[in-house]
Amino acid sequence: MSQAGSGIDLPTSVGYLLKQASSALRTAMDEALRPLGMTITHYSCLELLAQRPGLSNSELARGAFVTRQSMNVLLQALERAGEVTRPDVAPSGRVLPVTLTDRGRRTLAQASAAVRAVELRMLAGLSDREQQEARRILAGLVDALAAPAPTTG
Repeated sequence: MSQAGSGIDLPTSVGYLLKQASSALRTAMDEALRPLGMTITHYSCLELLAQRPGLSNSELARGAFVTRQSMNVLLQALERAGEVTRPDVAPSGRVLPVTLTDRGRRTLAQASAAVRAVELRMLAGLSDREQQEARRILAGLVDALAAPAPTTG
């Protein structure tokens, strides 16, 4: 319990510890990607497209945790840089599928190596078994919060 008696004890709060870990990871990734002239959102977009070619602006925005408007601005910049392409006309409906170019794949390869080095540094103090357990626990936390909240009453 905290000194106030009913508050959250920050040093033992899972939510607070996750936020600290997220902040530390973001800072380390920012530092690793900065020399490549990239942001985390830029990297995330390229990584998502490598794994799921043809995603739409909306799907990329959801996957990178940004607004559709922010993703659209990024995609325009990535198109100008020659890292992604979008058709001028939607093949069906209004969705313009985005695909990586060869240049985008080369950029992604450099960024992936930098991000992987950060992950390896983060996990260095854990055994293989502990790493698997951490992944399982984190996935479970995400699943628990993605499920509808139980109703009381």
